[in-house]
Parts: sequence; structure tokens; C-alpha cells
Amino acid sequence: MAETTQSTVIWKDRKHFMWFPFSFTKYSVQNDRLYTQTGLFSTSFEEVLLYRITDIRLSRSFGQKIFGTGTIELCTKVDHDQHIFLVNIKKPVYIKSLLSDLVETARDKKNVVGKEFYGGRGHGGPGGPDGPDDDFDDDFK
Repeated sequence: MAETTQSTVIWKDRKHFMWFPFSFTKYSVQNDRLYTQTGLFSTSFEEVLLYRITDIRLSRSFGQKIFGTGTIELCTKVDHDQHIFLVNIKKPVYIKSLLSDLVETARDKKNVVGKEFYGGRGHGGPGGPDGPDDDFDDDFK
């Protein structure tokens, strides 16, 4: 007998116009994945594993503050779209915090640490955070 796993939707929302959710862009988080659906006649679906999200940024314009929305930018380590924007979502500060916690939980489950995204020498370029590069020190003497 095959086991069925229930997928619980942790969060879902739509892109809002002012405070109205009149849009054909939908966002949801479930099963350690972020799903984005856009379009009415021609629909596209995107899926990103949460542990592949490296940075989360929240921005709110004056208009977004008035209407209680905001835009969250997710920097990811995926091939197709390295920046994902959750545009004009409700409760953006809470959602940013929720996504941050979910990303850390997903990384812990998969035993993923930051250096696996950036390679063996880290992300700091020559020398990186793993140690100084001899040529780098000569430039500042």
C-alpha cells in the first residue's frame, strides 16, 4: 500500500492592488517549497526549494505602507531565476520572518550550510573568508 503524505499549506497569498487581492499571481509555501503561479490565459508555475534561498529582503514604498503591503525579494541559488519577488503581499514583516524561519528549518533538515552554495573557498572571492590571499595583502602596503 502506498503512503500518502498530506501537504499542509503554511502560507498563501496573492499579489495585491492597493489592499485588494485582484491579481492572477498567487504565492504559497508548503512541503519545504515556495510555489508561484502567474497568469490567467497563459499560466506559469514555479517551484523553489526553501533551502536554496540564501537572502531575504523586504522593501515597502510609502503607498505599500499605507495599504499594509510590501515586496519581499528572495535571492536563491537556482539556475532559472536567481531573484524572486513576492510583490504587494499582506503582512510583509511577518511573512519575511516566517520565510526566514522556514528556510533555516529546511536547511537543518537537509544538513545544508552556506559554504555548499558558494564552493570550497567561500563567497568572498580570491582568498575569501577562509584566509587571506597573498596578492591581496600586497595591494594595501
